[in-house]
Amino acid sequence: MQNKNLFEKFANWATNFTGSSYAFISATSIVIIWAVCGPVFDYSETWQLVINTGTTIITFLMVFLIQKAQNKDSKAIQLKLNELIAASKQASNRLVDVEDLTEKELDHLHNYFVKIAELSKKDEDIHKCYSIDVAVKKHKIKYSNRNSEDF
Repeated sequence: MQNKNLFEKFANWATNFTGSSYAFISATSIVIIWAVCGPVFDYSETWQLVINTGTTIITFLMVFLIQKAQNKDSKAIQLKLNELIAASKQASNRLVDVEDLTEKELDHLHNYFVKIAELSKKDEDIHKCYSIDVAVKKHKIKYSNRNSEDF
């Protein structure tokens, strides 16, 4: 378990760092230094090989770090959505873990929600159902429900 925590910490650090301005500046600096060294090495094949090999290795490793970060974010979003579905009295619990359905089942559900969207476009004016006044009312209802519930 210790190794997993160590890798998790490293992966989180690496994805945060590589998405930062410092990483971009570092990468740009390396490329500039490499380009400036071109005349020193007579633009040799070895000089070209250094940047090609370095960028290939970094790209190869970053693919796995990016995928790990995406998987983690995707799982977190799914859990949040599952919580919203489970908490809503009107939502179908059938949609919890919907990502495990077949493509055909997902298409069927998609058509269902397309139909709901079409019907709601006919029935509701978006400016009425998503107005500031409605937002304030919904917030007050939600806040009063929280205070009355025992967790």
